Amino acid sequence: MDTDDISPPPRAGDPLALAVRADLDPLSVAELHARIATLEGEIVRTRAKLDHATRHLSIADELFKR
Repeated sequence: MDTDDISPPPRAGDPLALAVRADLDPLSVAELHARIATLEGEIVRTRAKLDHATRHLSIADELFKR
């Protein structure tokens, strides 16, 4: 099943939704490798932000429990 069949249309200006729905057929092998490297870098950046936000929330929870 194609994800286009089940995914809602992307919201205007939503770069993540647009990236996920991008047509990969015209990309070369080198371009696909570059895309993967970019996405992996974004995953690292997103996980770092998530870790920071989780630590911040934990500290705030501890602070306000007292």
